[in-house]
Amino acid sequence: MPRGKTTGKATGKPARQLLFSEALRQQKHPSVEDSSPLPCTNMVDDTQGATMDRILQEISAVSHKLEGMDNAMVTLTAETRSMRLDIAGFQSQMSGLDQRVTTVETQVASWTDRNLELLHLRSKLTDLEDRSRRNNVRLLGFPEGVEGADIFSYLRDILPKLTDITFDPPLEFQRAHRLGPKRQDGNGRPCPIIVCMLRHLQARQLLQTARTQGSL
Repeated sequence: MPRGKTTGKATGKPARQLLFSEALRQQKHPSVEDSSPLPCTNMVDDTQGATMDRILQEISAVSHKLEGMDNAMVTLTAETRSMRLDIAGFQSQMSGLDQRVTTVETQVASWTDRNLELLHLRSKLTDLEDRSRRNNVRLLGFPEGVEGADIFSYLRDILPKLTDITFDPPLEFQRAHRLGPKRQDGNGRPCPIIVCMLRHLQARQLLQTARTQGSL
């Protein structure tokens, strides 16, 4: 029993000391369970506030970018409308030019046909002039005024006598006239007579006779 009492006294004192020490420690250093909720709540609030501020800043930046893009789209739309108007004007001008080119091509084609026709007519005129000149005979040495008032009758009578040719049918002339002004005094060389024969064969006979006989 004495051991039991001794043991009881020895064990009771340290227990009271432990409780007192624990109380002091809790006063100096609050327990984790009592002090931890306040700092965590403040940190969470601060973190959430910073996150919300950052999100708002990003939203504001995105909003500014969207406003800039909206302005750019408005400008682009206006430029596109202006380009469409310009393209429509160019198309109308091209249509007008196309019509003008078509008209010019048509005129050029008609001018080409006219040029061909003109060349054909010129060739015909040249041929006719050559043919008419083939029947021309120039008579030299007839005195001025010897033919009288009717040069056709005079030549029809005198040429067969001078050439000693019997023309059948009789000589016929298209034109006959003197070249140059009439000399009133009769001095000098008389003007030649140009005769356009109606028949080319008679003109050839006159020219051949003149070449063989010389001056008549």
